[in-house]
Amino acid sequence: MASFATEVKNELARLHVEKEADRTAELAGLLRMSAAILFGRQGRFGVNFTSKNAAVSRKALQLFKQAEPGMRTEIAVSRSRQFNKHNQYGVRVVPSLEGTKLLEKLGFLQGVSLSIEPNARLLRGNSSRVAYLRGAFLGGGSVNRPEASYHLEMVTGNYAFGKFLYDILRRMDFPVGMTERKDGYLVYLKEGDAIVDFLGMLGADAAVEAFEVARNLKEVRGQVNRLVNCETANLQKSVDAAGRQIEAIRTLQRHGLYEELPPKLKKAAQMRLQNPDASLFELAQLLDIGKSGVNHRFRKIQDLAVHAEAQARES
Repeated sequence: MASFATEVKNELARLHVEKEADRTAELAGLLRMSAAILFGRQGRFGVNFTSKNAAVSRKALQLFKQAEPGMRTEIAVSRSRQFNKHNQYGVRVVPSLEGTKLLEKLGFLQGVSLSIEPNARLLRGNSSRVAYLRGAFLGGGSVNRPEASYHLEMVTGNYAFGKFLYDILRRMDFPVGMTERKDGYLVYLKEGDAIVDFLGMLGADAAVEAFEVARNLKEVRGQVNRLVNCETANLQKSVDAAGRQIEAIRTLQRHGLYEELPPKLKKAAQMRLQNPDASLFELAQLLDIGKSGVNHRFRKIQDLAVHAEAQARES
C-alpha cells in the first residue's frame, strides 16, 4: 500500500501547468531539493535529478523537455536489492549548452559561478510561488496520514534554501516551523488546517478530500473515546461512593447504632443495602427525593460512622 505522501505526490505530478513561468518555478523548486549539478567540457553544465517516486521523475523529465526542447536527457532506474526498499529513478541532463542555459534560467548559475542562493526573481507572482513550493514538496516533501499525528515537512541539506521556503510560507501566513536535524534542515507544518490549506493550494484536491474525511473520522473517534472515558470515570466514582456508604452502614450495625438511626437516614441506608450497585440518581428515584437530598443523608450516615469508630477507639 502506497504511503499518503506518495499518493499526494502522484496526484501533484499529474497536474498540468499552463504558464511557462510557473513551470520554470516548479522545476527550480524541484531541482533545489533533489538534484546535483554536473560539470562537462568547455564550461558546459548538466543536471542529475533522482527520486524514489516514478511519477515525480516523469514530471521532472516533462519539465526539462518543456524548458529546453532540444536538451539531451537520459533516464536510469536503480533497482534495490534490499527487501521493501524503493527503486531510485534518475533523470540526467547531459552537460551541454542547453543544460547550461537551463541552469542559468533557474538561477543555479550566475555567469560561470554556481549559486547556492535560491533565485527570488522566479517567484514574482502568487502562482509562481505556489508552483515553486509544489516543486519543493515533490522533491523533498512528506506528509503523514491524518489518522496519525498531523505533520507535513520538506527536508533539504541547504540551510539557505530551507530558510527561503520558510520565509515564503511565513509571508503566506502559514504557521510554519524550521529546525535542524542530522540529515538536513526541516521546514514543517503541524496543524491540520494548515496542512489542508497547503495541499489544497498546491492542487492536491483528492488528497485534501481524503485528509478531511480521515480527520473528521479521527475527531469523531476522539469524542467517542472521551465520552467513554468520562462514563467509565463516573461509573468508578459511583462504585467507590457506594462502597464507602455500605461500609459506613456496616460500621453502624457493628456498633449497634443502625436501629437508632432517624427514619429518613434508616430508609436511605436500607435502600442502599438493597441496591448496592445503584447510582445516587437511581437511589433518589427510589426514595422519591432529589439527588442532593440522598447525598446529604449519606454524608450524615458516614459522619455517624466516623464518630462511632472514634468513640470505640477511645473506650
